[in-house]
Amino acid sequence: MNRLKELREDNDLYQKDLAKILKIDQSNYSKYELEKINIPIDTLKKLADFYQTSTDYLLYRTDIKKPYAKSIMEDEQK
Repeated sequence: MNRLKELREDNDLYQKDLAKILKIDQSNYSKYELEKINIPIDTLKKLADFYQTSTDYLLYRTDIKKPYAKSIMEDEQK
């Protein structure tokens, strides 16, 4: 199963709910889940933040759901 769909269903959400949160059309969100179109990087970041996971998990680069710790450089920039 697609990870986006799995996460969405685990959180009892509909595609229209995520589309509203991301401020996109539901049809585009559906295409993300079906892997018909690539997810823009800014949208991918929003999804990772929303689900409290890493972009690598969403992209199947890891099976670890836990997000990465913020880097020292990120903290210094703030």
